[in-house]
Formats: sequence, structure tokens, C-alpha cells
Amino acid sequence: MKQKKGFALRTVCGENIIVAEGLETVDFSKVINLNETATFLWKEAEKQGDFSVDSLTEALCKEYEVEKAIATADIDRIVGEWKEIGIVE
Repeated sequence: MKQKKGFALRTVCGENIIVAEGLETVDFSKVINLNETATFLWKEAEKQGDFSVDSLTEALCKEYEVEKAIATADIDRIVGEWKEIGIVE
């Protein structure tokens, strides 16, 4: 998987959000707000370029004290949400 071009992580008023860049991708009907862990995962996915649930799980388990099974389930859910809203492909 990859992040779709035209989306970037920004910090606005202390909140981490994904914003669309460029007029063709602008849709102000949704704001994608990320918590600390989701922000870490977004940055890791960006760094990896072509990422998978497994590669993000490995990175998350190195960064935080979390069981692999729990991390995998949580990442699978968030990546599913990212796919559903169209910010990864």
C-alpha cells in the first residue's frame, strides 16, 4: 500500500490532521484527525513508501510497548479506515 499523493500531515492548533493539498483534492466535508499513535503510523507509512500492516506493526512494536496481536488488529482497522476514506491505495 501507499499513501495517496496530495495528502499531508499538518499540525493545526495542536491537533494532527491529514489535509488535502491542491484544488483537485480539496474536500472540506471531512477532517481527518489523528491521535499520537495514528500520527506515528502515518509518518512511518510515509517513510516506508510502500507499506503493509505487517511493516507498520513491526515499527509500532519497536516504538511502543504493545503486544503484536493487539498492534496488528489496531493497525488493520486504521489502515482499513484510511482506505475507506481514500487516503491510501
